[in-house]
Amino acid sequence: MKKSIIIIITFLFFTFSFAQNKFGNPEVDPIQIQKTFQDWSTYNKKIMLSRDFTALDASSKEISKEAFLDKLANGNFIPIRLKSDDSVYYYKLFKIQPKSDTSIKATINQIGFDALKNYKMEGTAFPQFSFQDLEGNLITNESMKGKIIVIKCWYIHCTPCIREFPQVNKLTEEYKDRKDILFISLAEDSPEQLKTFLARKPLSYFVIPNMKDYMNEALQLNSFPTHFILNKEGLISKVLPNFESLEVALAKESKL
Repeated sequence: MKKSIIIIITFLFFTFSFAQNKFGNPEVDPIQIQKTFQDWSTYNKKIMLSRDFTALDASSKEISKEAFLDKLANGNFIPIRLKSDDSVYYYKLFKIQPKSDTSIKATINQIGFDALKNYKMEGTAFPQFSFQDLEGNLITNESMKGKIIVIKCWYIHCTPCIREFPQVNKLTEEYKDRKDILFISLAEDSPEQLKTFLARKPLSYFVIPNMKDYMNEALQLNSFPTHFILNKEGLISKVLPNFESLEVALAKESKL
């Protein structure tokens, strides 16, 4: 009898260990990373929740991406990427420590809320539009059918938006021979303000002025920059918070 109990306990131990390790170990110490808000903030910049990834709960059980983001938005968890030998991203939830800076939880809840909101937009139709860019070109839902549309939402005084100009300009250059990919940007500012600004800092997108109301009401944006990728059917493929995520997502969409 005792031998049977030992065998069962041993089996359960190895089963639990396998569940913990089959996806790899955390790339950082989940406890150490919470020592200060600065420690967490530095690591958090590497987290890309807009990417495709395998989501794991605190017990290493696979869950949906939506459930994962919901727990970040409303729970008491931090996301940590697991080490992996393949090209798949694995993120696992770890409990926030009781003595951690309260700013860590507040920041994660907001990030989770934004990521969940963006994720729920995937697969939905982009709101109806009829835009005229600074050069007088008319851009509408109908005229864009059959093309992949990359949309950058920004405004002149948004420092992160401007900082990525060199990167997004390089991206347009990489895809310049793809006639089925179009880059447009929605800006809050007036035509006069944009023309003066872009004369100093060029942007290789079609630039649409006076888009503050559209971005606030139709898109309900609360953070900038925000990038959208629309597929050839006019549906939202991805909603992304930065260039790094955009580059990866567009490479994937352009091959479909």
